[in-house]
Amino acid sequence: MQIFSSVMNHPYTAISTCCVAFVIGWLVHWVYRWMNPRCNGRLPPGSMSFPLVGETLRFFRASASIDMPCYYKERLKRYGPIFKTNLVGQPLVVSLDPDMNRFIFQQEGKLFQSWYPETTNAIFGKKSITTNSGAVHKFVRSFASKLFGTTNLKESLLPELETTMRENLITWAREPSIEVKDGISNMIFDLIAKKLIGLEPSKSRELRKSFQEFFQGMVSFPIYFPGTPFYRCMQGRTNLQKTLNGLLKERLSVPEIKYNDLLDQIVEELQSENLVIDVNFAVDALSALLFASFATLSSTLAVGFKFLTDNPKVVKELKEEHTKILNKRDDQNSGFTWEEYKSLIFTPQVINEITQIGNVAPGIFRKTLADVQVNGYTIPAGWLVMISPMAVHLNPKLFEAPLEFNPWRWKAAILKVTSNLLTYNNGAKWQVQDETKRSELLRNYMPFGGGIRLCLGADFSKLFFALFFHILVTEYRRSKEEMSWRISEIIFPQGYHIQLIPQT
Repeated sequence: MQIFSSVMNHPYTAISTCCVAFVIGWLVHWVYRWMNPRCNGRLPPGSMSFPLVGETLRFFRASASIDMPCYYKERLKRYGPIFKTNLVGQPLVVSLDPDMNRFIFQQEGKLFQSWYPETTNAIFGKKSITTNSGAVHKFVRSFASKLFGTTNLKESLLPELETTMRENLITWAREPSIEVKDGISNMIFDLIAKKLIGLEPSKSRELRKSFQEFFQGMVSFPIYFPGTPFYRCMQGRTNLQKTLNGLLKERLSVPEIKYNDLLDQIVEELQSENLVIDVNFAVDALSALLFASFATLSSTLAVGFKFLTDNPKVVKELKEEHTKILNKRDDQNSGFTWEEYKSLIFTPQVINEITQIGNVAPGIFRKTLADVQVNGYTIPAGWLVMISPMAVHLNPKLFEAPLEFNPWRWKAAILKVTSNLLTYNNGAKWQVQDETKRSELLRNYMPFGGGIRLCLGADFSKLFFALFFHILVTEYRRSKEEMSWRISEIIFPQGYHIQLIPQT
């Protein structure tokens, strides 16, 4: 009673005590709600971890291996292939389950819609990426397909790509060593920048510097403060927009002059009476296309170099396949043709294997439009779901010995053999895959996404790989490698350096 009387005799103390009690109570309730989200059913197992931060720091923790990160391994073992978590302040369900992944892709536009992190929207412009219907979406698809569509690949891009590739590899061979990821990025960017906006290599290299920090910025906290990845990324965006705006303004001032690039199409659209896009949208769309053209392909090919260096028997079979192509030519100096590309058998298996092990996409995100019932769980409306192709590809239950570089796993084995092992002429033994098992591999294989949003650059990426290997194995030898790490993507802390030596 004396304590109560003392408190009542000091009204400010009483008010302060009540306020503190209220704040503590509110915080306790908020933390409880954070760790136990409301749901009209049963949420998948998992942990929301600490408020705001969630499990973000664990998710981005590096491991000195190209294997599945510990983050996924631990949760796959503890919770199974479907679990809840919180990344960068967003509650979400992670799916490592192939059937659920297919369900998500099939139900896009019905139960799920495409979603991108706020950092990605800030970098590329929300409308340029997430527009999924109407005239704008139709224009974007049409515009991108003119660059990466089969017709343009076959008739225009293939010969230009071969010329660019040969010129770059000759330059590489003059150097003591070359950092693969950076070299590939320059090679692709030079070509795409010329086809897209008419820039010559001397100018495109300067433009590419603006993209240096984009990937790390896309998968970071959106903290705009000097020194943070997001801040550096946004500085690059500012420089990029300045350059593209200046280029577009210059083109619009003399629209009658044509440069035979895709920017001509944007200028025509901006000059039309019934505008579908505006200048800001055009700049954002160009930025996204330029970045998408090289960002993941260069990283994946760096991984491919590592595996080829470690597996000379694979290189030998690649060389045999591409040497046969050369021997069939009437003119030995003729270029690589579309027919030769489509005739390849072993090379596509190597490409599948590289993109299966070396997938660098951090995740495919979707947002629920309503409460979704799946596998006995309920995913609340407004929650995110994340498909991790990398974790699926490295799951030994789905891909046998996933880290063993085995392109022959993709071979349709119709051969009748007395043993379940097939011995190849190089002495290697690999288990024969029957057609059912191969089909199952293809069902779980998603390096280019899935559903209605399959990557428009998938065919370009495969063609790039095939042509690169064609020139590499028939004209060059290579050496040297560096250790790789995996975070949400595969990185090489000191870069992945090789030395190219022309064959005599």
